[in-house]
Order: sequence, then structure tokens, then C-alpha cells
Amino acid sequence: MTPHSTRTADRILGGWLGRIAGNMLGKPVERGDYWTRSRIDRYLRLTGALPLTDYLPAPPPGAAGFEMRPEWPECVRGRISGSCRDDDIDYAILGLHLLETHGFGFTTEQVGELWLLRLPYLQTFTAERATYRNLANGIRPPLSATYDNPYQEWIGALIRADIFGWTAPGDPHRAAALARRDAVLSHTGNGVYGAMWAAALVAAAFTAPGPRAAIEVALERVPASSRLARTVRHTVALHAAGAAWADTLTALEEETGRLGWIHTVPNAAVITAGLLYGDGDFTRTITLTVRGGLDTDSNGATAGSVAGVMCGAAGIPPQWTDPLEDTVRSAVFGFDGIRISELADRTAQLARQDTRRTA
Repeated sequence: MTPHSTRTADRILGGWLGRIAGNMLGKPVERGDYWTRSRIDRYLRLTGALPLTDYLPAPPPGAAGFEMRPEWPECVRGRISGSCRDDDIDYAILGLHLLETHGFGFTTEQVGELWLLRLPYLQTFTAERATYRNLANGIRPPLSATYDNPYQEWIGALIRADIFGWTAPGDPHRAAALARRDAVLSHTGNGVYGAMWAAALVAAAFTAPGPRAAIEVALERVPASSRLARTVRHTVALHAAGAAWADTLTALEEETGRLGWIHTVPNAAVITAGLLYGDGDFTRTITLTVRGGLDTDSNGATAGSVAGVMCGAAGIPPQWTDPLEDTVRSAVFGFDGIRISELADRTAQLARQDTRRTA
């Protein structure tokens, strides 16, 4: 490989590792109506883990009022042996399989077919579960996204978007177009815009000089009048004005809090703040993002992916990558136990193929 392609491959591996590490960091406290920013920081002070520079510590004996998700024993520092199974990673794997199977000309219908073939129904949630049910009942896109689906603007499509950024390095326009084709299977409005923004953000991270530049490039790919774009711009403005991280999130909560903790828009604000205040530092980016609350594992995954692309695999501190043991657990049929490095190599191969095709 040329030095450029070697660097791109390291950035793609960084994206996979960053996504998985950020997901694992946030997973024990994923329940935004309970694990608020205040509760998360109270827990970190209780366990002596502020400033946060590693995975969450295990709950101390007798600690009350800090009920973690049932998977916490596999996701806390000192107890991680490979990544936990999680839908935030399953969809990245399924997206890779989609591109390998159908190429970059895939259709929305083919996305749905792979869901039915490769994903267990009970490992889908909110909009994806409603859509899965619709597909199984013979309802095709675009009706699959709207029929009996009250979650159309929730975060599900955004968490599926990274693969389209990793395979379109430096091409946010193409990444957003691919993500849109996937997202409309299950989402509408800001749910689709969130996926397009996230894919463009990941693609821009390969060439942007810093997080703010990547965020601004990604904003060009969604309607400027959308609530998502307005909220992301507000986050950028507060950061530029010198507001403290906590004050920025408080202002954004007042603006978007009524939408709920799984809606795309407030979570995009938390991701944006984590990237801006993290300022290119991988550890600071994912820890601030998870401390921001809401859908902590999804937000940590997306911020980790962007930060991982920016610094490359070689730039991610080992406390995040060593416990993963280069291994992924997945509910996607045929992929459980696969190596992270293999997923990254296959992703890089797709990125090289598409670069040659569009050159």
C-alpha cells in the first residue's frame, strides 16, 4: 500500500476501535432518564474516577442509587475481555456486510432484506423493531418507516451511519447520500438528517484539521433549517463564545430536553459538545461525551469513531484498546467473535475500491 492508503487504513481501524471503546464506556449507564449528567458525575466522584481517563469503575459494595445496566460486569475497568454485544456495533457490522454483498449501489429494500436475514428480531429496538415488524409483514419502504412507528426521529439511523463515512474517507457528500439510503428504511425528518450528518462527520474527519471543521462540513449535508442543524449550530456557537462545557449542555437541555433522551436532536448536541470540548484528544472526547448523558453508549460510540479517525488507531491510548482484545461479540449472524482488525481491513478494502471507481 502507498503511505496515503496505509494512513487511511490506520484511521479506519481507529474509527472501529474508537466506536467500540466509546460504546463500552457508555454502556453501563445507558438510560438517560435515570443516568443524568448529575448522577453520572456523582458516581464518578463516589468512585474516585474524576477526571475520567479509563472505563467506568465497578460499583463499590453497598452503593445505592446507582443501578447500572445488567451488562455492566463485562463493561467496567478491570473486567473487560473483548467487546460486549451491542446494537451500536451490530449495525456497523451489518453495514459492512451490506456493502460487501450489494456494493455501493445498494437499495433501501436490500437493507431491509439483510435485517431479516442477519439480525434477530429481539436485538432490534424502537424504530428498528417497528420497521422489522413492518418488513416481516410485507410492508416495504418508504411505508416501512412510517407505519405504526412513533420513533421516526429517534437515534437509530444515526448509529448505523459510521460505515458510510469510513468507506467514503474525505467525501462527506457521498457518505451522507449512502447513509440517507439506509436511514429512510426506518426513519424520517431529523432521524434521517442525523444519519446523514453522522456519516458526513466521520468522512470529514479523515481530512478536516480539527473537530469544529469536520462538524461544519457535515452541517452542509443536512437542511440548514432543520432542528438538527439549528441545534448543532447553537452548540458550536456556545463553544465559540467561551461557554463552559457544563453550561453549554445545560442551555441545550433547556432547548431540546422535551424531545426525550433517545431523540436524535439532543443526542447530536451531546456528541457535538464532546467533540468540540474534547478538542481532538481521544480520551477527553469520549469521556466528556459519555458524561453528557442521554443515550450514552450510542453517543460515546459516534464521538469515539470520529475521534478515532482523527487520531488513527496508533493514537488511541492503550487503556481503551487493550481490553478489547481485538474481538467483537455480535448478534449479526456469522460475525460473532470476529476480529476488529479484520473488520477494519475489510472496510479499508471497500474504501480503496470505491476510491478507484470514482477517481
